Amino acid sequence: MSTPTLFIVIPCYNEEEVLPITAPMFLNKLLSLVQAGKIADSSRIMFVNDGSRDRTWEIISELSRSDEHYIGISQSRNRGHQNAVLAGLMEARGKCDITISVDCDGQDDINAMDKMVDAYADGCDVVYGVRSSRETDTFFKRSTAQGFYKFLSLMGAEVVYNHADYRLISARALDALSEFHEVNLFLRGMVPLVGFKSTSVEYSRSERIAGESKYPLKKMIALAVDGITSLSVKPLRMIMSFGLTVALISFIGVIWAIVSAICGGTVAGWASTTCIVCFVGGVQLICMGIIGEYVGKIYMETKARPRYIISEKTWEDGSK
Repeated sequence: MSTPTLFIVIPCYNEEEVLPITAPMFLNKLLSLVQAGKIADSSRIMFVNDGSRDRTWEIISELSRSDEHYIGISQSRNRGHQNAVLAGLMEARGKCDITISVDCDGQDDINAMDKMVDAYADGCDVVYGVRSSRETDTFFKRSTAQGFYKFLSLMGAEVVYNHADYRLISARALDALSEFHEVNLFLRGMVPLVGFKSTSVEYSRSERIAGESKYPLKKMIALAVDGITSLSVKPLRMIMSFGLTVALISFIGVIWAIVSAICGGTVAGWASTTCIVCFVGGVQLICMGIIGEYVGKIYMETKARPRYIISEKTWEDGSK
């Protein structure tokens, strides 16, 4: 096997504080892999500007002029983390043998890249970076994140536990991923569907070096909804099962009411009846909301809008 070319894909959104700190770290790691003979010198660090409102793109352009190993692309507007990662992967497709996607904040241990590249050399097409522990997380984030993965598994979605978007993908696995055309992206669930030989590499996640997290609770919930609705129809089956159960109970109630009336008894209980009606009405609204979420996803898929639009590239705007 010849020495592979690696592209490190790094999504960036308003990272002007952390980028000048972590960019040299990524470059040092890339050069150390080159010096060790694990990757070719044609390897690159590709920053993906996700419509940042600060100086992120200016910093990426300056980095690309300072060293040929830095390159960057910029989306025409903010499309979200998953779309930014996909944009970088698809732009790197055809230019390299392997890609590693990693966040810009420096929390993921970049030394795990050595083991990822070694695993690729051993024949793996996909290598997942898996957190060994969540000691650096707050209690709330730790409990919600672990609950998120368990809930996805309960819903029938195939995901790697404690894995986010830190992973190595080979060229042929990337070609297979490009055949997935869905608009509602959940890459940590899509990549396992690609198949091929895979393995995991454990690493410890540190605290953020600078700046603020771009993943508040609202975005985490939205990602969870995308993950469940993109990978599983189990919620719809649960609605059907619940509907059948309620219908059966209601049928038994009707029979009981008829028998009571024939026997001369009176069916009392306006309060209980009102409670039951309100309860069933609330459940119906929840079920309609779940169904509506799926219908909305189908609507977005049928429109087939582009998942990302690249407006600038450092090697085309005179920066390189």
